[in-house]
Amino acid sequence: MSFPLPDPMRLALREARAAAEDGDVPVGAVVTRGGMVVAAARNRMRAAADPTAHAEIEVLRAAAAALGTSRLDDCDLWVTLEPCAMCAGAIALARISRLYFGALDPKGGAVLHGPRLFSQPTCHHCPEFYPGMGEQEAGEMLRAFFRDRRIPDDRRLG
Repeated sequence: MSFPLPDPMRLALREARAAAEDGDVPVGAVVTRGGMVVAAARNRMRAAADPTAHAEIEVLRAAAAALGTSRLDDCDLWVTLEPCAMCAGAIALARISRLYFGALDPKGGAVLHGPRLFSQPTCHHCPEFYPGMGEQEAGEMLRAFFRDRRIPDDRRLG
C-alpha cells in the first residue's frame, strides 16, 4: 500500500534535485513547525567548498536563524537520506521533535545503521524517527547521480 508524500518531503526532494543540478550529492531537507515550512536547504558541500554543508546542517542553521533560537524542540525535520553521524548529532543537539527520512544509507547512515546514534546512552535527545518516507524516489535519484559519475563520457553518449 502506498501513501501520497507529505508536502515537506516533496519540497525536500525538490531541494535534492537542485543539489544534483549544482553537482552536489542529491540530498534535500526541510524543517517544519506546526505544519508550516520554516526552512528548506540542500547539500552544498561542493558549492560552498565546505565538508559540513550537508542538507541537514544547512537547514538546521537556517531554521535556527529564522526562529532566533538554537533549540528546535517543536520542529520536525524532513530529509531525503538517512542522516550521517555528524547530522544525527546536530539533530539531537537542536532537539528536533520528529525526523522523517527517505532512503536508507547502510554505509554512511547513523540512525538505523552504523553507530545508531539515537540509541546510544550518551545521546541526550532522541527524536521520534520515521524512515522510508519518499524512499523510492530519493533512492533512485541518488543511484542515478552516482551511476552517471561512474560511467565514462564516451559510454554515456552511446
